[in-house]
Amino acid sequence: MVKWLALAAALVVAQPVLAGPYQPVDKVAVPEAKRTAAGLYLTAPEAFAMKNDGGDTVLFLDVRTRGEFMFLGSPTVTDANVPYVEMDDPPAWDAANKRYKLSPNSDFAAAVAARLERKGLGKDAPVILMCRSGDRSARAADLLSKAGHTRVYSVLDGFEGDMGKQGRRDVNGWKNADLPWTYQMDEGKAYLR
Repeated sequence: MVKWLALAAALVVAQPVLAGPYQPVDKVAVPEAKRTAAGLYLTAPEAFAMKNDGGDTVLFLDVRTRGEFMFLGSPTVTDANVPYVEMDDPPAWDAANKRYKLSPNSDFAAAVAARLERKGLGKDAPVILMCRSGDRSARAADLLSKAGHTRVYSVLDGFEGDMGKQGRRDVNGWKNADLPWTYQMDEGKAYLR
C-alpha cells in the first residue's frame, strides 16, 4: 500500500511541465489501482507546488463526492469540486464493497471542460485531479485522457492518504502533509448540476 513512497526515487527524466520537478513517475512504482494511461502523477506536496507555481494556468479539481467535499474538507487551492462518482439516488447498497453504491458522474468530462473554458484554458492545460487516496483520480484521469486532454495528473496520495497499519488514513496525503485545507465551502467551487 505504501509502495508509492519510493516514487521520489523513481522519477523519470522527461519534459518539464512547469518550473517545478513535475515529471512522470515509473509506472512500476505505482500501485495498479492508481495507474493512469498517461502516467502523470503528483504527490500532494507536488500538487500544491504545481498549483502555486502555475496559478490560473493550472486547473486543480477535487473529484471526490459532494459529501466528501462538504464534510471532510478540501484543499484551499482547488479550483472546484467535480465528482467523478456520486452516491446513487435513491441509495443502493454495494455488497461487494460494503458501502452505498457509487456510480459514474455522466457529466464529469463536460463539467471539467466547462471549468477549463471559464479559465480560458484548453485540453492541453495541466489538470490536477485529487480524490481520497488516488484510485478514483486515476480513473478520472483516464476518462479525461480519452476525451483528448493531454496533461492530466493524478494525486497519488489524495486528500486523506493511504491506510496505515492501524486501519486509519495516516500514511500520506494532503491532510497528513499539513498542506492548507478548510471545511469552509465556497459556492464558486461547488458542483451544482
